[in-house]
Amino acid sequence: MMKLSELLPKYLPQYEFDVKNERSFSTLGLVGSNTGRDKCTFLDRPEFANKLPADVKMVITTKDYANADFADSVGVCIVENPRVVFFRLHNALANEEAYAGEKEPTVIGENCRIHPTAIISDYNVKIGDNVIIDEYVVIKNNVQIGDNCIIHAGVKLGDSDFEFKREGNEVFGVTHCGSVVIGHDVEILANTGVNKALYPWDSTVIEDYVKIDMLCNISHGVKVGKETMIVALSGVGGRTVIGEKCWIGYGCIIRNGIVIGDNARVNMGAIVTRNVESNQAVTGNFAIEHEKFMEDLKLRSK
Repeated sequence: MMKLSELLPKYLPQYEFDVKNERSFSTLGLVGSNTGRDKCTFLDRPEFANKLPADVKMVITTKDYANADFADSVGVCIVENPRVVFFRLHNALANEEAYAGEKEPTVIGENCRIHPTAIISDYNVKIGDNVIIDEYVVIKNNVQIGDNCIIHAGVKLGDSDFEFKREGNEVFGVTHCGSVVIGHDVEILANTGVNKALYPWDSTVIEDYVKIDMLCNISHGVKVGKETMIVALSGVGGRTVIGEKCWIGYGCIIRNGIVIGDNARVNMGAIVTRNVESNQAVTGNFAIEHEKFMEDLKLRSK
């Protein structure tokens, strides 16, 4: 368990802080993240002030929120820039095994065919049986691959994602210390990237029988359900959840943090900015229900 009154002087002595009603916690995470552990989060937007889940024990926030209703039930750490302090602390803790996890030797299953040009981390990789890994594949640490998968040429698994924060005139990157978990019978085509999750408790998950075409980007913390297919040149923003048996068409862009239900269809070129219901088909930029899109198209063509 950790305490901010001990961590901040040790790792971030450059920041002034004031702790009230201190509580211990075991990890860091966003307000709405389901960590399964007691967590410390940050708060710099009013819409989250009265929506703290039960796993939040400490909140890094400004003096404007220090006396909000939630302050009686959780610990509060007052700083000038909560977002920056939160992610700076995450970056510092990412170097500690107690936070990021221990390093274990890589394990490769039986009957695998791995091209000699493939690069696989020496630690924290688990590859199942009968896996094919083609030329120039890169598999970084914290990646798990199930049985009977095919990873085509140039695929990169477990890399860091595009996550940067601003502090004054500086832009700094956020360390990714989560994982990638790939189920069995998954096939990922050439030059696609599946990036690891940000936090050590989280994973980017590709479930069984998923097929991902070439030149796709699957961002940190994304969850893709069984038997879903994602076609070439598509991008899926971080923390998005895609259900089972979905179709993501050619060149789709799906924003971060949304939910796409089971059996949904995102048609080619769609720009998805809102949740998609199960069994719904959406089309267009910005994507709307497919039948409405077609009706509007007919009206415009008259």
